[in-house]
Amino acid sequence: MEAQAQGLLETEPLRGREEDAVASADFSSILSEEEKEELKAELVQLEDEITTLRQVLSAKERHLIEIKQKLGMNLMNELKQNFSKSWHDMQTTTAYKKTHETLSHAGQKATAAFSNVGTAISKKFGDMSYSIRHSISMPAMRRK
Repeated sequence: MEAQAQGLLETEPLRGREEDAVASADFSSILSEEEKEELKAELVQLEDEITTLRQVLSAKERHLIEIKQKLGMNLMNELKQNFSKSWHDMQTTTAYKKTHETLSHAGQKATAAFSNVGTAISKKFGDMSYSIRHSISMPAMRRK
């Protein structure tokens, strides 16, 4: 009995088969004529309220657009602001900071490694240049 009572109190919308079962059920034979009339009146009232709410929402959306136009706000400005805010929000995350720090450190290490390789290559070319100049300047080293 407890589970059955709780089912009546559920606030989640019906989904799938449950919705189909309710839609195909015929409750008209269970209801009295008075209950049917009350439900029809409630249905008409709900439909009117929904129509009114849609009209109010539409009017408010138009008013919103007018205000934004007066303020010089357009879609492009909003996109720029949203992008800037999102970029800032992302940069303040811990994951971004850690990644930035790691990549920065890796970049420094790579720069140092390339510098060392460059220095070694320059030294090697310097040694080769000296060796070539030295062999050219020494006649005994030349082949006859």
